[in-house]
Amino acid sequence: MNQERRQMIVREIDHWRRSKLLPDQYCDFLLNLYADPDEDQPKARASTHTVGKAIAAVQKATGKQWLLTFGSFTFISFVVLYFSRFHPAMQIGVVIGTVIGFLWVGSRLRARHEAVGLTLTSIAMLTLLGGGLHMLSLHELTHWGWKMGMVSLCSVFWIIYGIKARIHGLHLCGWLAALLVYGWLLSRFTGAPVWYEVQLYWLPLAILFGWSCWFFHRWTKPVSAILFVTCALAWFMPELYTLVVLDDSAWLQLQLLIKIAIGGGLLFALRKQWMVWVA
Repeated sequence: MNQERRQMIVREIDHWRRSKLLPDQYCDFLLNLYADPDEDQPKARASTHTVGKAIAAVQKATGKQWLLTFGSFTFISFVVLYFSRFHPAMQIGVVIGTVIGFLWVGSRLRARHEAVGLTLTSIAMLTLLGGGLHMLSLHELTHWGWKMGMVSLCSVFWIIYGIKARIHGLHLCGWLAALLVYGWLLSRFTGAPVWYEVQLYWLPLAILFGWSCWFFHRWTKPVSAILFVTCALAWFMPELYTLVVLDDSAWLQLQLLIKIAIGGGLLFALRKQWMVWVA
C-alpha cells in the first residue's frame, strides 16, 4: 500500500512539473522525499536531462562555433533573398550545390540515423524539382515543354539515385513522375480519344513494366518489386487519365470493376511466378 501511495505522489509531482504548477527545484525537492532512490528518481529527472544538455552545449560553445552557426544562417538568408538577382549560371550552381550538399550529408547520416538521412535526401530531391521549376518561372520559360523536361530530368535522377542508394520510395517516385510525364504528353498530342484508345495508350506500358519485373528479378529483387508496383499502377492509369484529363465518368465504374476483376484473376493465376519475382 505504501509503495502504491508513493507512486501516486510521484506521478502527481511529475504532473505539476509538466504543467508548470511548481518550479523545477521544488519538484526535485519533493521527489527526493517521496521517490524510490533506485527507480523513481532517475525517471523524474529524465525530463530535464535533455534540456540541461542543450543548455550546457550552448554554454560551452566556442566563439568559432557561434561564428560558424550565425555565419551559415546569414549566408543562407542572403542566398534565399537575392537568388532571383543572381546570374543564371550562378543560380544553377546554387541549386546543384545545395542538392549535392543535402545528398552528401544524408548519405553520411543514414548509417547512424536512418530517418534523418532519408529526410535530408528527400529535401535534396524536392530542392532539385522546386529549384528547377522556380528558375524556369524566373526566366519566363513558361512553355509546357520546359516544365515537362524538368520533371523528366528529376524522374530519371530519382530512379538512378533511388536504385544506387537503395531508397525504394525514391525509386518508385521516379517512375510515378515518369507516368505523369507520359500522361502529360498524351494530353498534349491526342484529342478526345474513346475509351478503348485510352486503354491502348496505357496497357502496353503496364505489360512492359510487368516484363521488366520478370527480367530484373534474377539480379535485384527490390528493383523488381518496384517495377511490379509500377506495373499495377499503370494497369489502372487509363481510368485515372479518363477521370482527370478527359473529365469523363461515363462507364468509368464499370471499367474499373472489370479491370479489378481481370487484374485479380491474373494475380491469382500467376501467383507462383510473380511472388518469386518480388520476394
